[in-house]
Amino acid sequence: MSIDVPQSILDELTDVDMPRLPAAPAARERVSIGGKSLPVYRYGCVIVGSGAAGLRAAVELKRRGNDVAVISQSAWGGTSACSGSDKQTLHTANTADRGDDFRAMARAIRAGGAMDEDTAYVEAVGSARMMASLQYLGLPLPQDRFGGTLRYQTDHDEVGRATSCGPRTSRLMVKVLAEEAIRLGIPIYNQTTAARIVTEGKGGAKQVAGVLAARAGDRSQDNPMGLALFRCNILVLAAGGPGELYRDSVYPNGCFGSLGLALEAGIDLVNLTESQFGIGTRREGFPWNLSGTYVQAMPHIYSVDADGVEYHFLADYYRTTQELASNVFRKGYQWPFHATRMLDFGSSLVDLAIHRESAAGRRVFMDFNRNPLPIEGDQPFSLERLDDDVRHYLGNAGATQDLPIQRLAHMNPLAIELYRRYKVDIAAEPLEFAVNNQHMNGGILVDIWGRSSLAGCYAVGEAAGTHGVTRPGGAALNAGQVFGTRAAEDIAAGGRAKIAPGAVTAGLAEREMAALHDIVRPDSPLTIKSVRASVQARMSDHAGIICDAAGVASALAEARQLNAEIARHGIGYAHAGEAIRAAQWQQMALASEAVLAALDHYIRNGGGSRGARTICDPLGEAEPSTRHGPLEQYRFRKEWPEHREEQIVVRFDGTAMVISTRPNRSLDETEKSFFERDWPDWLTGRIHAQ
Repeated sequence: MSIDVPQSILDELTDVDMPRLPAAPAARERVSIGGKSLPVYRYGCVIVGSGAAGLRAAVELKRRGNDVAVISQSAWGGTSACSGSDKQTLHTANTADRGDDFRAMARAIRAGGAMDEDTAYVEAVGSARMMASLQYLGLPLPQDRFGGTLRYQTDHDEVGRATSCGPRTSRLMVKVLAEEAIRLGIPIYNQTTAARIVTEGKGGAKQVAGVLAARAGDRSQDNPMGLALFRCNILVLAAGGPGELYRDSVYPNGCFGSLGLALEAGIDLVNLTESQFGIGTRREGFPWNLSGTYVQAMPHIYSVDADGVEYHFLADYYRTTQELASNVFRKGYQWPFHATRMLDFGSSLVDLAIHRESAAGRRVFMDFNRNPLPIEGDQPFSLERLDDDVRHYLGNAGATQDLPIQRLAHMNPLAIELYRRYKVDIAAEPLEFAVNNQHMNGGILVDIWGRSSLAGCYAVGEAAGTHGVTRPGGAALNAGQVFGTRAAEDIAAGGRAKIAPGAVTAGLAEREMAALHDIVRPDSPLTIKSVRASVQARMSDHAGIICDAAGVASALAEARQLNAEIARHGIGYAHAGEAIRAAQWQQMALASEAVLAALDHYIRNGGGSRGARTICDPLGEAEPSTRHGPLEQYRFRKEWPEHREEQIVVRFDGTAMVISTRPNRSLDETEKSFFERDWPDWLTGRIHAQ
């Protein structure tokens, strides 16, 4: 069996050109806020973020006759359009080889714990509809000759519900949704960065009134930041995750997300302890996750020190060549680091080994022109000497070629083409990589319609904290599509986004304007560069895959101190165009403190290792081993089962992080719908009631 794909098809699936944006409507009114004259844009609903989730919400709202606009820091520049991650996959419910149902899929989505059961069910039910609607818009998901969706197994997925149209699947999704948004005439304000959420009312009557933003097109001599007020009744936060939080990150540069924005508005966040980390190329070059066929081809992995000396370091961890090669392969569908997979010589021992090499100052590479070198004293690599699951997979795929690059070209030629587009030829030279932060599983606390704790504010995509500890690969992309649609349905049912709000009332946004100017100060001793270095080093060194109680507590104290200094001095900037970056780094510093506060709370209350993080403890119950013996310094706590039944909630009260817990919402799987009984609830809109 061989795969022969014409170059023209490879080009089409790799070079995905995005549509050109029409000019957004100009402001037709101005208002004086904080002594400045600002342009005002009024819409029934404003969506922050132009990725797959935000565009889905916009399209669904417009189709229902709502007045909607999208604002974007960089249209087509976020993770959906630019990043390579588990966003490559989309779940296909009801298509498992031996039969499937939505409840089974929901159980798989929430299997890691700390996830609401009803949310998981909503994502499962919505998945088939999302896939079909994307296909209708032109997403080229692969099929067999009978019309069945081709699918495969991915991380935390034992059934094989995932599908893909190549490494640009999520970009292709953004493309077809963007084309539909443009066709529907939805205004998209590019180079427009949300700076503060504007609210009105107090206490239980507090609600969204708009968003204060910085627009490159609105800069003037008396408004150098280009500040503008987007007045709206409904706000949807869809600006993705906090990609700038870590130094070692696979996010595209400039991804700040919505968490700091939400914290400043007093919105509840949840599950900030849960992230994903895994191997990928560094963001300084072309950031991309090395999951799937990149590692299933089983390249040789090695490190190089400052003198150019090469180390076959994985040979110090695994007992046999077969064990080493088989676990490199398993990183394809066990891509995220998981503490328990370090045990029994599992696949996450690869991540730990790479992490240690990087910490020792050595650079790590994979070479697709060499098979894994043998363990000292063991037999050389052979396709005949692999674990049964690996050997059977490669046999079914026909990937029995002699070299990794040949196996990769056979299984996934797009993987090679993608790097060539960025002037990296992995067929000719080794590829440098590391263990990076990739995804925030936590985020803004929402209900089953995407509603946050602030009236009128919704969150979808990575901004929403709908995931638990772990999730099947591709579930994040599916969740963004499902909740983008759910939020639009709920907003449309409420009717408040049908028309734009009235004139700006006196005093509106004065508080937000004052707070922004307290932060953005050209004379501050704190610089964007210094704040960035402080935040990213702290998070990568103390809140990555290896954590301990003392390190997290110390990092939290430092984060609090930094935010106190920012509150006193603000953050400086070199020129007006850089001012909004200062505001974003203040938000990132706040998000960093929130993550560390949640993690510190979890560890102090006995929290053990789960998902992305290992909680090291000399009294821990488990420790990874290498062929040379136990790694005592990485002895770790095991997870407490009861922690899976709750979620950690974080809210910023203006001075400190307030931490609480809440039980997962449950779902009665025995409850069945009945048409005549339940139809009136849909007709009257009672399904949207709290």
